[in-house]
Amino acid sequence: MDQSFAIQEILPQDENYCCKHAVQCLVYVDNVTESRLLGLVERTKEHALFVFTHRRMAITGEDVTLYDIFPISNDFAVVEVIKCMLHDIYIGADTRVRLNFQDGELEVRLPFGSHSRLFLSEVNRAWNVCKSPKEAPKFEWLHKYRKASKDQGGVKQTLAPLGTTHTKISQHKKTGKPTALFVSLSVSTLPELLTLSHRALCVVISSKFVLLAAERNYRPTLRNQGKVKREGWDELKREGRDDLVRQSSHTASNKATMLAMPQFGLRDNLVRCELLKNEDIYTYLENFSFFLGTYNVNGQTPKEGLRPWLGSTSTPPDMYCVGFQELDLSKEAFFFNDTPKETEWMKAVSEGLHPDAKYALVKLVRLVGIMLLFYVRNEHAKHISEMEAETVGTGIMGRMGNKGAVAIRFRFHNSDICVVNSHLAAHIEEYERRNQDYKDICSRLLFRQHDPALAPLAIMKHDVVLWLGDLNYRLSDLDVDNVKDLIAKKDFETLHSYDQLKRQIDEKAVFVGFVEGEIGFLPTYKYDTGSDQWDTSEKCRVPAWCDRILWRGKNVRQLLYQSHMDLKTSDHKPVSSLLEIGIKLVNEESYKKTFEEIVRSLDKMENECIPSLTLSRRELQFKDVKFMQHQAETLTLFNDGQVPCQFEFIQKLDQPTYCKPWLTANPAKGGNMDIDLEVFVNRSTATELNAGRQQIEDILVLHLERGKDYFLSVTGNYLPSCFGSSIQTLCQLRDPIQEMPLETIRELTRSVIIDKPLDIPKEIWQMVDHLYRNALKQGELFQQPGLRSEFVEIRDCLDTGMPDSLPGSNHSVAEALLLFLDALPEPVVPFSLYQQCLECCSNTSQCKKVVSLLPRCHKNVFNYIAAFLRELLKHSTHNNLDVNILGKPSNAILAIQLKSEVYIH
Repeated sequence: MDQSFAIQEILPQDENYCCKHAVQCLVYVDNVTESRLLGLVERTKEHALFVFTHRRMAITGEDVTLYDIFPISNDFAVVEVIKCMLHDIYIGADTRVRLNFQDGELEVRLPFGSHSRLFLSEVNRAWNVCKSPKEAPKFEWLHKYRKASKDQGGVKQTLAPLGTTHTKISQHKKTGKPTALFVSLSVSTLPELLTLSHRALCVVISSKFVLLAAERNYRPTLRNQGKVKREGWDELKREGRDDLVRQSSHTASNKATMLAMPQFGLRDNLVRCELLKNEDIYTYLENFSFFLGTYNVNGQTPKEGLRPWLGSTSTPPDMYCVGFQELDLSKEAFFFNDTPKETEWMKAVSEGLHPDAKYALVKLVRLVGIMLLFYVRNEHAKHISEMEAETVGTGIMGRMGNKGAVAIRFRFHNSDICVVNSHLAAHIEEYERRNQDYKDICSRLLFRQHDPALAPLAIMKHDVVLWLGDLNYRLSDLDVDNVKDLIAKKDFETLHSYDQLKRQIDEKAVFVGFVEGEIGFLPTYKYDTGSDQWDTSEKCRVPAWCDRILWRGKNVRQLLYQSHMDLKTSDHKPVSSLLEIGIKLVNEESYKKTFEEIVRSLDKMENECIPSLTLSRRELQFKDVKFMQHQAETLTLFNDGQVPCQFEFIQKLDQPTYCKPWLTANPAKGGNMDIDLEVFVNRSTATELNAGRQQIEDILVLHLERGKDYFLSVTGNYLPSCFGSSIQTLCQLRDPIQEMPLETIRELTRSVIIDKPLDIPKEIWQMVDHLYRNALKQGELFQQPGLRSEFVEIRDCLDTGMPDSLPGSNHSVAEALLLFLDALPEPVVPFSLYQQCLECCSNTSQCKKVVSLLPRCHKNVFNYIAAFLRELLKHSTHNNLDVNILGKPSNAILAIQLKSEVYIH
């Protein structure tokens, strides 16, 4: 997460201080590493590096303490520390950097990855700024930081005023045996040094690489290997939860070494494509064991050891992917995404791993109560690279983190692997909601790549996908007694035929291409906590296999698939699967030969040929575009030249973006031959389109790298919608909006035409009246999201007047009401009155006065919705709603109505 927010919180708020970027790092103090937080702070075009001690991941200003300040002046320099032992340098290794300042220096280790590269580029930009002014920076704004002695972990450091000598955190002494080579370089070139391998040592001179030393057939000795592993494991134990080590432990093959040599032109996308095509020539398969585990812990703390679950295999696995759900059910975890149970369960997992091997924690990712831990055996850690993590919430309003997924992706040797831990919608009848959650996760969970020019990676764009979690699919069409009878007979095959997940997979509704092993264990839900007894509560839940593990990809074989009845902490039982996966390893000699052949065959073509394209069409038309409904057209690019093409859509003159906000191109740049042009009108663009001030018209400029530009015409028509229209306009429409002439709608948006407008928009009346008649006793109203397909029907009904009554479930109508209010160009309580509302919220008479200031139609809507909310609260014994629930962030629009009404009455 971005920790610059924590630094910004402690900076003076009224003096234009700005934390541009922050990165967590290790500082060398007397040859011992300690975790610090570096923040690049700017004020009036002057920059300084603020060094903080911190506790855990810095979330707020209370988590950081100022340790030292280093101004970035003309004396500033960056020194890369490169060990002379070539085998200690490997692709993906953390970067050891010495930052030199006037009379001071700071030696740090930055974690490998895009976050550090961005930090270094920002530091380089700050250094360039300080060089440009004619007058040297004075840093007067730093004089307020007087000497403030700090004593943490036995290390004392003083904050000194400018002009005094900084204490050197790490003092380097000259010896007769040089242990490191220090190379001064431009900060902008530091990301290139991250790609050095143990076979080549490069120094940056004038922004170009010069090869100093190389050893083709170098092989580290076993003694050296053991030293590296032992040191890496000791560092991991010292740093614990820290993300720094997790992304540093991976090495490279000859492939990555050669990719770092610019004399071969290896950054060219053409070479990469050809290498990918010929991958079978230079790779071979080797099997590795993956232990996958999932456990819904129902908000409990660890009360028993996890060894019966995690250490249940006869031999230690090579990797562990351990997923948890409902880690913490408290409101604090939901709203602030912070919980002490993360550390408690992580510790329990570390202690429960197989005792016959040593493991390193590579990554931890969590979204509210969904957590995924990734461990590897120490000897494999150096082969992990390109580690990324992402989260997606699919809960309330389809976005909140009470349901959703966390995922990691990484490269192990030459295979790309993705692991997903998900918690899908609950309740036996909500299998369609679960299907939608799965589809949302697949479409929205995208991993950024280290090369920003490349499009994000979707889940399915990996060699192997491992999916685990509480998928919440239940057993249908059987009552609890029949289910328990089949369980008693251990007739799992018959019982499995009633499983919702199996039925949905058979219908190809979800998990297409995935495989699940044969289930030969008891259903994992629901038990009385602390026992093996089925649910004896009043609800008496039907047992079900909620917790599942599936995989997708080639060369995967399942060795074990089982539940673990010994663990009784939760109302679920943990599940594990042991998979044997064939991983692609690189034969370095074969790779080198293949690579050289590709370079020789393409060299002449690359120099002589000019890229050229033929477009399948130059005009794209989108007919009958509707509010919040995707429309897509595919543009096919035919490469009629002799070399691969790289394209991108570029901005037009005086335009901030390459296209209008309702249009996107996927991908907007790259080498793909198919481009999806998508039109999507949301609340930010609907108002202008409804009023006729904007049309579905645009010109796109497709730029071909080293080639010409192509112009594409995009046209279409937008069907006006009540969503995104103003309250005043809708009060003047007695007929559905799509039955009105476009010119009439545009006139109504500019001025009042009819003498007797409606008291409130009929669309609000239809939705509220539907909920009043059908949903006063509906449970989880405004909490459970509706179905997207039903929202489409509701929108069309409101816009066209057909059918006469609103379709869809109560939850879908409630969500449509929220979306309607959210899309209003001017809220029910206008923006101009927000400040007055905040100032008088505790004064009844003042509240009444503010309400009296509302425009007539706005006041009518306010009172109408407030009356409806009061009716809902009268039935709270049935619908379980209260002021706190309606005041959640997801119901902020209703909260304004409700709280204002409470203050008035």
